[in-house]
Amino acid sequence: MSNPAPVPPARDEVRPVVPRLIELTETLLYPDIWERPGLSKRDRSLITVAALVALYRPDQLRSHTQRALANGVTKEELGELITHLAFYAGWPSAMSAARVVKQVFEEKPA
Repeated sequence: MSNPAPVPPARDEVRPVVPRLIELTETLLYPDIWERPGLSKRDRSLITVAALVALYRPDQLRSHTQRALANGVTKEELGELITHLAFYAGWPSAMSAARVVKQVFEEKPA
């Protein structure tokens, strides 16, 4: 198993409100679901980012974009993903996602 990603501040922020949800995130989602052998972490990141773009979830998109980059997804691939989804999930969702992803790119060196 690789080193776990740092705990996003949002998780600690909501822990007092939904402690069980955070517990499941930390004991089931990341150590079990994300570690299953059927898909690579890179592929799981692409799928997760696509779902977050399509569902218009900019708060989670930020941390999952960071995770996707760490899992080997390239900036170019993220751009293609957003462009592709504009036609399936809607132009506004894609444009909003592009702004979030651009901010992440500006924060993290390539």
